[in-house]
Parts: sequence; structure tokens; C-alpha cells
Amino acid sequence: MTRFGYTLMTEQSGPKQIVRYGIQAEEVGFDFAVSSDHYSPWLTEQGHAGYAWSMLGAIAHATERMELMTYVTCPTVRYHPAVVAQKSATLQILADGRFTLGLGSGENLNEHITGEGWPPVAQRQDMLEEAVQIIRALHTGELTTWEGDYFRVDSARIWDTPDGGVPIGLAVGGEKAVDRFAPLGDHLIATDPEPELLQGWDAAKGDPSSRKIGQIPICWAPSKDQAIDIAHEQFRWFAGGWAVNADLPTPHGFAGASQFVRKEDVAEQIACGPDLDELVEGVKPLWEAGFTDVAVVQVGDVLQQRFLDEVAGPLLEKLRAAAPKD
Repeated sequence: MTRFGYTLMTEQSGPKQIVRYGIQAEEVGFDFAVSSDHYSPWLTEQGHAGYAWSMLGAIAHATERMELMTYVTCPTVRYHPAVVAQKSATLQILADGRFTLGLGSGENLNEHITGEGWPPVAQRQDMLEEAVQIIRALHTGELTTWEGDYFRVDSARIWDTPDGGVPIGLAVGGEKAVDRFAPLGDHLIATDPEPELLQGWDAAKGDPSSRKIGQIPICWAPSKDQAIDIAHEQFRWFAGGWAVNADLPTPHGFAGASQFVRKEDVAEQIACGPDLDELVEGVKPLWEAGFTDVAVVQVGDVLQQRFLDEVAGPLLEKLRAAAPKD
């Protein structure tokens, strides 16, 4: 059965709003919630970028059933992997085993702020592989010393480790990345509905039971025109694709890169409007591609509360009725 999640979009809502939305997402009936982990919004119009781990800790304490996940954390530049290992272990304890650590190679937008520069993609992949190995070692609770190509860990131990450890999801794209990272991760994270990618992951792991966790934006509003306006203002950066989005360093850069993206371009990529059946059709390609878990993003903060109050419940019913049952 396909599981449906809610996206805590930390770039478009303030910290208190994010915590409130997360608590309500469980009440509405979402199976899980994923959180972005940003130092900066994509566009200045979004206007927020609170610390994801503080908000996730608050939500973990205030909820009981809904699973939580970072989507995704980069454990290589802004954060040292030893720090990611500690805070993810703590969050797993607070969540009573409901947390999954989603990791990826990151975006320049969030990582350049430490002044360490932005490595080329091949090096970022090498760094991610080493970081995952360090996190795995520290999650055992054993004393760990590490001398690698990119990181050092000196006599470190995580003193509060959760029973069962912390499952790790890895954001990958392409056959080579799948072959490399499938043995290191428990679950796949991806955003494009590419069945070959998911099938390659299962083949590389030799285990089709691992979760394939996708994410897709939608924009509900009382009118289609209003939804398109919101999506264009808040999410036109999305049109660039990850080849562009991984390397631009500032919201100003994203504004320049997306200045010629038209409203109709956004409407072609993001399901917009009041018709819940149309929104379901927009989400459908992900489960058709084989994703087991699908997190929806309600674009923009302006109608977020109304979405949760009035729309999320009926939308979940329609999504579950349309999605595969096995």
C-alpha cells in the first residue's frame, strides 16, 4: 500500500508554523512527514529557513504515530558527519523509533555559507559515501576514530543511541549512483518518476522491500488562477531541475535563473487548483513509477492552514483510493 506524507517546507513557513503544521499533519492522517534542511530559502519570496532539527524535535515530542524524516540533510560541508550522527540518534530517541535520516550530497545554496567552497559533483559523492560510513559507525555506540580522505573523527562516541539504530535513506539519481549507494542505504530517496531508477535500486540491494520515498509539489487554492499565481511566486525555481538547483549559491541567483519561467510553465509542472481529482492525477506518476512513499508539498504558506483544515483529509482519501493497495 502506498503511504502518503506531508512536507514540512521550512523555506516557506516560520518555525512555529512548521511545528503546528507537523502536529496537525498527524491529526489529519498523514503516514509520515518529511522536512527540508536549509540554511536559505530558494527565493526571497519564500522568506524562511529555520533550523530543521529544532522543529523536528518539537514535532517528535508532540506526536505519537506519524513517522518523521529529513528530506534531505547534507552531512559533508555545513555539518560534519559526526554531528549528524549525534543529532539523528537523539531525534530517533525523541521520536520513539519513528525517524529516518534522509541524506544527500546537498546544494550550494545551503552549504557554501561555511566558506569551505563547493566541491564538484564527483567529489561530493565521494564525501557522501565516507560520511555515511562514519554515521553508521557512530550509531553503533562504539568508540570511533576515523582517518579518511575528507573527514577525521577522533575518539568519538555517541552516548545516547536508540535501540534499532537510525534507518538511512539516500537521495540518488542515475545508474552509477544507485550501484554505489544502494549497499550503504536502507531506503531510496528520489523525486523523478523514473521506474528504471527504482528497479535498479532494488536490483542493487537485492531487496525489493526497501522503501522508495518520493516527493511532489501541488498547489491547492480556491481557484486555479490563484493556485498558479502562488506556485509561480513560490516555486518557479523548481523548473530549473537539479542540474541547476544543486549549484546556484543564493536566492538572488535563483531569481535570475527563473526570471523567464512563465506561469504556464509552472502550471505544466505542478498540479494547481481546487479540483482534488486533478491534484491526484498530478501525484499519480510517482506511485506508477513504483514509489512506496509519496510526500506532497502544498506550495506556499498563505493557504497552508486552510489546506490542512479543509483539504488534506479529503485529498488523502482520494489518494489512497486511487493508489495501489499492494
